[in-house]
Amino acid sequence: MRKLLSLVLIATLIGSTLMGCSKNEKNVGQEVLKNGSEEGKEAQDPEKKEASTQEKDKNGDVTTVSIWIMPNSGAPEEDFRTTLEPFLAENTDIQVEITVLDWGSAWTKITTAATSGEGPDITQLGTTQVAAVAAMGSLEDLSGLYPNFGGEEAFVEAALPTTQILGMGEERYAAPWFIDTRALFYRKDYCELAGVNPETDFDTWESFAQALGKLKGLVVDGKEIMPLIMPGKNDWNVIHNFAPWIWGAGGDFIANDNRTSIINSQEAYEGVKFYSELAINGLMSMPHLEKNSAEVEAIFNAGDAATIFTGAYHINTLRREHPELVENIGTAPFPAGPKGRYVFFGGSCLSVFKSSKNKDAAYRVIEYLMTTDAQVAYQRWCGNLPTVQNAYETNFVSEEPLREAFKEQLQYGKAYPSVAGWGPSETVLQKGLSNVWDNIMGVYGKYDPAKTKEFLDQTANESTMIYSQQ
Repeated sequence: MRKLLSLVLIATLIGSTLMGCSKNEKNVGQEVLKNGSEEGKEAQDPEKKEASTQEKDKNGDVTTVSIWIMPNSGAPEEDFRTTLEPFLAENTDIQVEITVLDWGSAWTKITTAATSGEGPDITQLGTTQVAAVAAMGSLEDLSGLYPNFGGEEAFVEAALPTTQILGMGEERYAAPWFIDTRALFYRKDYCELAGVNPETDFDTWESFAQALGKLKGLVVDGKEIMPLIMPGKNDWNVIHNFAPWIWGAGGDFIANDNRTSIINSQEAYEGVKFYSELAINGLMSMPHLEKNSAEVEAIFNAGDAATIFTGAYHINTLRREHPELVENIGTAPFPAGPKGRYVFFGGSCLSVFKSSKNKDAAYRVIEYLMTTDAQVAYQRWCGNLPTVQNAYETNFVSEEPLREAFKEQLQYGKAYPSVAGWGPSETVLQKGLSNVWDNIMGVYGKYDPAKTKEFLDQTANESTMIYSQQ
C-alpha cells in the first residue's frame, strides 16, 4: 500500500490539495510564500537544520523544533509566533523554527518529506491529507498524548475522525488544530422587507427554499436583490458546498466497506439535485455560478444578495473591511435536510514525522497548541474555529454574535471519510460536480436531471477504482 500511495498520491493529490483548506487559507497563500526566503531555504535543508539544532543544543541546551504551517492568516509566521510567545517564555529550552508553505506547493513538499525521511518535526496537514500521509508510514501515533490534551472528549467530536485512518485501528496520527465550516450569512434588512423570519424560516430545506422565494424579486434602491449567491464549478470549494446537501438527503461519499463510492446513490442524487436546482428555480443566482468564493463573497458584501453560505473566516473580513455593514448581517445554522442537519467540517491538524529527532519537544509544542488559550488566540488571527470544546465557553463566542450560529451547529459537523484514497478522489469528485453545474447552466443544452445522475454514475465508477486500491 505504501508503494501505491507514494506513486499515486504524489502524482494525483498535487491538483487536489486545496480541497482540504479553507478559502481564507488559499487567498492568503497567494500573497505569502516563505519558502523562497533564506530562512525558508535553510529550514528545508535537513543537513543545515540538523547542524543548527545540534549546535544550539551543545552551546545552550536548547532544542529547536521545526514546523511547517500554511498561510492560515494575513501574517502567518508573525501571527503563529505571537500565539507561541507564552509557551516559549515559559519553556526557554525550546525554540521554534517556522516555515510557511503555500497551499499550492505544500503537498509536494510534505510527501517528499514523508518518503525521504527529511522533513520538519511538526507539519500542518489538511484534514483530508492525514490518512494519506499516515498510510505512508511516516507519522507518529499521537494517541498517547491525548490524555495531556484532556482526553478525546476535550475536542469537538466531529473533528476527531480526521486524525485516523478509517477502519485501520485506533491510532491517531494528528491532533485537530482548527475547524473550517460554513453557515448561512443573511441580510437582516432584506429579510425584514421580504417578510422572512430568520429565526424559523431558515430551519429546514423546505422553509429555506420558501424564504428564498419570498426574497425573489425584492428590489432595494432600484436594484433587484439575489435571494442566494454561491460559487459554482470555478471554485476550490465545489465538494464542500455540495456535501451538506448530500448528507442531509441521507447520502454519503463512500460505503461502509470504505472502498465503494456511493456518490451516485438515490439519496446523494436527491441532495445534489435539490441544491443545484435552486438555480433552475431562480432562487440562486445563475450568472454568478461562474464566480469563485472570494468573488461571490464580495458581491454579497456589496449588498447585491440576501444570503450566502460561507465560512467563519468571513466574520473577520466583515469586521475588517465592512464594519458599517455588520449590524445588518446575521448568521444561522445550516438548514436541516429530510434526513437530518449536517455541516461540512474541514480544517487542519498537526502531526509529527517519525523522522523527527526532537519528538519530546515537538509533543510539548503541540500540547500547548491544544490548550484553550492557544486555540482562541490563534483563531482570533485566522478566523476559523477552535477544535477544543472549552474554547466555546470563553468570550470567543460571546464577544462576537456572528459566531453563535457556528457554535450552535458544531454538534452537526461531519468530515469526509478519513481514508487514504480520499485525496486522489477529490479531483474526480470536483470534475463530476463541476459537470453538474455545467448541466444546470445549459452547457449541454437544456437542463436534464437525468444527466446529473449520469455524471454522478461516472464519478462513482472512477472514485471506486481509486478507493479499491487503498
